[in-house]
Amino acid sequence: MQKVRVELEERSYNIMIGNGLLKDIGKTLRKFEFSNKIALISNPTVSALYGETVSGALKDSGFNLTEVLIPDGEEYKSLAYTEKIYEALLKARLDRKSALVALGGGVIGDITGFAASTYMRGIDFIQVPTTLLAQVDSSVGGKTGVNHPLGKNMIGSFWQPRLVWIDTATLETLPRREFLCGIGEVIKYGVIWDREFFEYLEKNRDKILKLDPEALTHIIQRSCEIKAEVVSKDERESGLRAILNYGHTIGHAIETITGYKKYLHGEAVGIGMYMEAKLSQQAGLIDRQEVVRIKALIDSYGLPSEMQGEMSVNDLIETMQLDKKTIGGKMHFVLPEKIGSVRIHSGITAEEIKSLQDN
Repeated sequence: MQKVRVELEERSYNIMIGNGLLKDIGKTLRKFEFSNKIALISNPTVSALYGETVSGALKDSGFNLTEVLIPDGEEYKSLAYTEKIYEALLKARLDRKSALVALGGGVIGDITGFAASTYMRGIDFIQVPTTLLAQVDSSVGGKTGVNHPLGKNMIGSFWQPRLVWIDTATLETLPRREFLCGIGEVIKYGVIWDREFFEYLEKNRDKILKLDPEALTHIIQRSCEIKAEVVSKDERESGLRAILNYGHTIGHAIETITGYKKYLHGEAVGIGMYMEAKLSQQAGLIDRQEVVRIKALIDSYGLPSEMQGEMSVNDLIETMQLDKKTIGGKMHFVLPEKIGSVRIHSGITAEEIKSLQDN
């Protein structure tokens, strides 16, 4: 078992990574000072695979368990379904010493964290991510939230988990497309922080795609280490943490325009990473060969790097202007200067974004 520590003073916590960890979650949570009443939040797909193992482990450790299922899909990460969680917690009389356990991907983690941050003004929660995307990204760092029809993650809070419990065995049942979606975020870490990690992803593509346990553990651990280091320095995105948004300004807009139905998150981020790398090249910040290399790695993992023709750039720009990263009418982008280093850049014009279609 590997451990990554997220250092946030009294809000610090561990990320534990290993194979076959789910059965031990109950004994681990008994080490915390939680009350006996605990809730497990999941979706039908994940629950059918792992719900019995996790619920059994919690019950065997003496917890009085309430189970809540949220339909599977980004469109259900909403205030309406958050209210369904509140209703279940209130009916079961969970108290301020209770905890929520999020078993699933990013949608479950985000909505569970948001519910935990607001139920009785804040109770503890534990992330048990079952997708690669959630394991390397959304389960770590304390960003919680739900979507609004006009924008993704526009309603939310910063609320750190007490523990992140990653069982790599869950990736064996993950649909291939979902696994590759997570690779999009993994590539991001190489571009923004660690050139050697980027090179590892280039050289070990076959091992990673074959779900080699050692390779999987390495990419998850290194991704978590990078995110932990960034979050420890900037918990609430006042500066450095914004670099984690590389590929997301455009990526989130693509998801919003397509109603979260055409592209998975990592696919949209793949497109965003390449487009934002091209913006950086236009601004004279990065060498063309570095941009080519970023695109090649995205493509090599079977992720899209370019928008389909049916999407309007005007719609893209209008949607980006509603994004949280737009401040005072100025769109802010994270632009790579080279693989392993990025900068936050404002002042990119709509015309410059439109010109990407011609390049």
